[in-house]
Amino acid sequence: MDQLKQIESFVSVSSRGSLSAAARAEGVTPAVIGRRLDALEQRLGVKLLVRTTRSITLTFEGSAFLEDCQRILNDLSNAEASVSLGGVKPSGHLRISAPAGFGRRHVAPLVRNYLHDNPDVSCTLDLTDRLVDLVNEGIDCAIRIGELADSSLVSVRLAENRRVVVASPDYLVRHGVPASPDDLDNHVCLSLGQQRGWLFSDGSGNTTMMKVDGRLDCNDGAVLHEWALAGEGLAWRSLWEVAADLRAGRLVSVLDDFAAPANGVYAVFPHRRNLALRVRAFIDYLKACYGSAGYWLGAGTGDVTMTW
Repeated sequence: MDQLKQIESFVSVSSRGSLSAAARAEGVTPAVIGRRLDALEQRLGVKLLVRTTRSITLTFEGSAFLEDCQRILNDLSNAEASVSLGGVKPSGHLRISAPAGFGRRHVAPLVRNYLHDNPDVSCTLDLTDRLVDLVNEGIDCAIRIGELADSSLVSVRLAENRRVVVASPDYLVRHGVPASPDDLDNHVCLSLGQQRGWLFSDGSGNTTMMKVDGRLDCNDGAVLHEWALAGEGLAWRSLWEVAADLRAGRLVSVLDDFAAPANGVYAVFPHRRNLALRVRAFIDYLKACYGSAGYWLGAGTGDVTMTW
């Protein structure tokens, strides 16, 4: 058992980049992780990690040993799941990051349901719009919206995210309905801070970015949503955010014929090997929920056409 713990801690530190991150994931102190690593290196008679106050790097021997350890732990997990005929249950602490607005509406409620179904799992949910460093911050899984930049992270596409231009009926009565993106020059556009522009389809399968301007801009999307409801201008928002308002008639979508193709909602995580069952099960749960038409109806989308 001590040998297995030493190997698990070695893999965790190597993947997460620090003793403290590995300790948080395992629910122990960094000192415990450090003692396990010392014991492992002493038992093997080789240096696996170079540890300083600022960083941890693998030695040549450590890199080779890490690959073997990841395979062994993954095989062990699969063997346990197979022999128990489905009796293995998710357990341990799950750390999730998600964008603030989407996370409040479409991650936090599902975390609650997931924990209800898996009583041996606990969770820390971090809602932030900054791009978190999964490895160094000890995050097991992050939800991200938009096309992903190339990276070493593994991603699973959970749903599609369509964006629409919306305004209140009152605003459209006062200012008219834009017939094409070119008409935006004559409208008040509510911009997200230093947002570069709004994306539209040019009708031939390509997308074009329209620069927008107006008397109001804000770096908080929820504020733009509220301003649009108040009749202050046009806003370019995700359908998951405004669908209930469209259904209720509080907002109206415009320029639908010029809508850009949907982008994605993804779950991303550091690596696929030795992915904890609690993480795999949570990602599968999100994908099943988002893939169900009944979920989006229950989320208040009603009969609004969704492109998920």
